[in-house]
Amino acid sequence: MDFQTWIEGINGLASLYAFDILPDGTNSEIRLMAVNRQNVGMLQMNPNAPEFYPGIPYRNYWMDLNFESFVYKAASTAQPLYSYVNARGVWLKGFYLPVKEIDGTSVSEENADGTRTVYCLYIISYSDKAEADSMSQKSSEVAKSIMDLSIRLHETHDFYQAMADTAKELRNICHAEKCSLYTVDKSTRQCTFINENGVQEEYLKAFAEAMGRTPYEIAEAWEADLALSDCLLLDNLEVIRERDPAWFQSLTDHEIRNLILYAIRYNQELVGFIWAANYDVAEMERIKETLELSTFLIAAVISNHQLMSQLEYRSVVDALTQVGNRNAMNDRVDRLVSGEDALPETMGIVFADINGLKVVNDKEGHEAGDKLLVRAASLMKIAFEGSEIFRAGGDEFVVISPNCTEENLALRVSQLRGLTDNTSDVSFAIGTEFCTESYDIRVAMNVADGRMYQDKAEYYRTHPEKDQRRNQK
Repeated sequence: MDFQTWIEGINGLASLYAFDILPDGTNSEIRLMAVNRQNVGMLQMNPNAPEFYPGIPYRNYWMDLNFESFVYKAASTAQPLYSYVNARGVWLKGFYLPVKEIDGTSVSEENADGTRTVYCLYIISYSDKAEADSMSQKSSEVAKSIMDLSIRLHETHDFYQAMADTAKELRNICHAEKCSLYTVDKSTRQCTFINENGVQEEYLKAFAEAMGRTPYEIAEAWEADLALSDCLLLDNLEVIRERDPAWFQSLTDHEIRNLILYAIRYNQELVGFIWAANYDVAEMERIKETLELSTFLIAAVISNHQLMSQLEYRSVVDALTQVGNRNAMNDRVDRLVSGEDALPETMGIVFADINGLKVVNDKEGHEAGDKLLVRAASLMKIAFEGSEIFRAGGDEFVVISPNCTEENLALRVSQLRGLTDNTSDVSFAIGTEFCTESYDIRVAMNVADGRMYQDKAEYYRTHPEKDQRRNQK
């Protein structure tokens, strides 16, 4: 049979696959029989693959367990299948069409040993963005599940409660014993494990430590385990045994028999995973169809939360030194003054200004000045660990230390000076004020600021070469 001539007459990215149904009902590996010219790029996906010939094992080019499952089912049941998934960085629309005859000639073959060869035509199209019409082509049962899930996602403004409710709904959809959402923020390399009982920080910590990984390294490993697919729907753990032995051991330790791992992506960026265990394998097809769209909805909610968190973070954190910025300091002081935050019984205030930053900026450039600021902030974090540290602006840092003692405040200042004495470039002018009983934090800050300028004047008196203002006269 001339499969190549036949497939060239098919418009679209087309490929033809075949496999044998063995007498015992099992299937052979899938073979690639033909690829039309429009789809010839697929033969170049694996540069190490041997030269194509009709009947070459398709796994010489790639391996996608979900794709294989659809090919097996479409050809063996003679029922066409359709999928719409977010995989390999694009939205893929796939049609799986069983082929019984070509140009009037039957291609179904039954050999003398009882094996039967069947064929599946796969036609694919792709786009960078999701198509609403494609996602809406779902059964009524799937549509209801997605509607219920959407309600769970949006019926509360508490993000983590919404995720917990969604995890519970997903567990019901999958008929699973366990289900959770694993959010991934690549900008901060932070992950959160959420099940129907809420955020599980201690479980995530123990889970990661058992595999010798950080939570973010778990996410990286899972993405590698997917092997460019959008999901793994496994009726046993053999694939995990091969791809990720450490995870396999963890799963077996927790009596996991089968597994769903579904990537959640927003604009092709990974933002999380759906994780479900010991699910109803008989419902695999319905589950996959439901999750294909569910992940799209969940991704939008996670991405929006991460965006808002980043905006909130940037509004209160100094991007260079990673301490609180002036806005955060002013807000904290305003809340103390207004009574919104209870005024601590004691309060230590520290103003610390970097000596000689302008000289470094002028002589070595602002990149060197930025590095000096980062090193200075690092020393501040060491000396005043547990206190509230702010970069008030330029070369000036402010520390608010609630409920400290006068002795502890002096000790921390001494530690900071000791740290700078052991560096060749960081030097601070420091002013402090200790408050107790009835006090006005704004007055205390003015006092500390004045003492810092006195200390700076003394520094420049003993180090005139560092005083850029005097040198410019």
